[in-house]
Amino acid sequence: MAFNRRLFIQTAAAATAVSRLSISKSYAAEHKYKIAISIPPAHSIPRALQAAAADILRETNGALDIQVFAGGTLGSDTDTISQVRSGAIEFCCTAGLVWGTLVPTASLSVVAFAFPDYDAVWKAMDGDLGGHIREGFSKVGLVPQPKIFDYGFRHITTAAKRIETPADLSGAKIRVPVSPMLLSLFKALGAAPASMNFSELYTALQTKIVDGQENPLALVETAKLYEVQKNCAMTYHAWDGFWLVANRRAWNALPANLREIASKQFEQHATRQRAENAALEATLVDGLKARGMVFNSVDGGKFRQALQKADFYKSAKDKFGSEAWKIFEKYAGKLT
Repeated sequence: MAFNRRLFIQTAAAATAVSRLSISKSYAAEHKYKIAISIPPAHSIPRALQAAAADILRETNGALDIQVFAGGTLGSDTDTISQVRSGAIEFCCTAGLVWGTLVPTASLSVVAFAFPDYDAVWKAMDGDLGGHIREGFSKVGLVPQPKIFDYGFRHITTAAKRIETPADLSGAKIRVPVSPMLLSLFKALGAAPASMNFSELYTALQTKIVDGQENPLALVETAKLYEVQKNCAMTYHAWDGFWLVANRRAWNALPANLREIASKQFEQHATRQRAENAALEATLVDGLKARGMVFNSVDGGKFRQALQKADFYKSAKDKFGSEAWKIFEKYAGKLT
C-alpha cells in the first residue's frame, strides 16, 4: 500500500488528542504551559512539539500539561518572543535567524553558504557552535532546550523570473523574515529584500507586493506557497533550525523531575523530527512539481564569490565578534 502522508498526519494527531484527553481526565495538571510557534500545524516541527507534549503529559502522570499553539495563533514571531521574555507565555519556538534579533549569535547558523550538508550542520549545532548559541539565550533570561529542530536548507522561490545567477537577483523584491542576517545577505546580492512576519507572507506574494521569498521546501508545501509561486531555485543558501526556548522563571518554577522529563522528551522528539524532515525533503520536489512548480539548480560557488566581493563575510565576522566567528569557522571552514 502506498504511503499516505496526509492520512498519517491526521491519524497521528487524532491518536495524540485521544491520549491527551484520557490522561487529562485522570489527572489534574499542576502546571499548564503554552508553546507558541508561527508556522502551520501540519509542519513537522509543530507536530513534533505536539507529540513531545503528549509524552510529557503521560510520563508526568498529567502534572505538566503543555499546549502547542501553531500557525501564529498567539501572535507573530516578534510578538511571541516578547511574550516569552515577559512570562506571558512559557515557551516560544522559532528560527535562529528570528531569535537573532534578541540573541545575535543565534543567527550564526544562517550565515550564507556556510554548511554543505546535514552532516556539517549537526556537528556544529550539537557541538561547540550550538553550545555557544545556548549561552547567548541564558544571558537574556531564557532557557533553550538541548537540541535544535530542523527547519531545513532555504531556497528562493519567485512568481515569474527564474533565479540562476547572482545577477538575476538584481532589484528583485524578496521577502525575508525579520532578520538582519538575511536582509544583509540579499542586499549584498543586489536584491531589494522586504522584511515581514510570516503571517503576512502569503498575501504579500498573492498581491505582488514582493516578487518572491526564501524558505525550506517543507514550508513552501505546508503554507501552500506553490499557489502563488511558480519557480524555485535550489540555492541551499542557508540552513536554519528552530530553537525551543523557555522563560527562565517559568522553567525554574517546575520541579526538577518535571524539567528533566520535559527536556528528555523535547530532545528525543527533536532527533525524530530531524530524521523525518530529511526523509520528507526527498519527496517534496516531486510533490511540488506535480502542483506546477518549476525547479532549477544553481552554482552556489558563484553566489559565495559574489558575497566575498561584497565583504558580506567580513561584515558578519565584525558583527558576531572574533570569538564566535572562530567557533563558527571551526565547522564552516575559512570564509574571511
